[in-house]
Amino acid sequence: MDDAAPRKRIKQLEVMVADVIAETADTSTLILFTGNDKLEYKPGHFLTIAPQQFPALARWTQYLEDLKGKKEPPRAYSIASAPHERHLAITVKEERYESGKTKYPPLLSPVLVRRTARGQRMEITGFTGPYTLPEDIESKTDHLVHIVAGSGAVPNFSILKHALHHGMKLRHTFIYGNKSGDDIIYRDALAALARAHPDRVKLVHALSRDPEAAKHGAVQGRVDRALIAEHLGDPSSAYVFTCGPGISKHEKKAAAARGETPAPRFLESVLAALAELGVPDGQITRESYG
Repeated sequence: MDDAAPRKRIKQLEVMVADVIAETADTSTLILFTGNDKLEYKPGHFLTIAPQQFPALARWTQYLEDLKGKKEPPRAYSIASAPHERHLAITVKEERYESGKTKYPPLLSPVLVRRTARGQRMEITGFTGPYTLPEDIESKTDHLVHIVAGSGAVPNFSILKHALHHGMKLRHTFIYGNKSGDDIIYRDALAALARAHPDRVKLVHALSRDPEAAKHGAVQGRVDRALIAEHLGDPSSAYVFTCGPGISKHEKKAAAARGETPAPRFLESVLAALAELGVPDGQITRESYG
């Protein structure tokens, strides 16, 4: 590493919520006004928000910190906007408490999704993360395959908009898994991009719990090996960006305590399918939450 090379600075910014867009029943996009600050981020980056700044969460934050014996860390949220767009945006899905899967109830996401109003100010820190396109992606492939589930679509939505805006010579296959048609984040925006770029964008929706999946132009079922194989094309040349729920640390510990192996979730299942289909690991970029 060259010691003289400039290091990227993480910025702390005070932003104002310019708008709140309800994407689904439990997911909202926050449009953030940043003033005249020059924003240098890449599609796929995330920012963080510290819960300590919200007075409404003060007691709950202090309780969790006392319980855990450490400070509550900032929460990370993928950036939904692309760098060419006027405003910064994040999309937040309300986390749920699931017995045996999550150790503590969610702290910040319910407030951001349901109790954030226009004009509200908050401090964010950004921008970083490895889930970004290689600078020379066009020399590596002409086919980018997005395999996502739920709010895992957020960074890929940014990447897709960026690539299309800049006329990158890439075809995009966007394989998106959800429970039902009502859970599809950016449903109309993705459809509009596909209509505007029919030779560049192919949408594949998979709905696991919707008996009327066909009405949404989707297949019924999960994103599995067969569905991926159908749309992957040449596994030796496709580059895959996959984001979605993975096995959490709590699930791993709980399973280990029972002497069991935790069941694979979306990300583990996708990675196993890609390995079976012969996609080189170096052509897969992954990001999980859970």
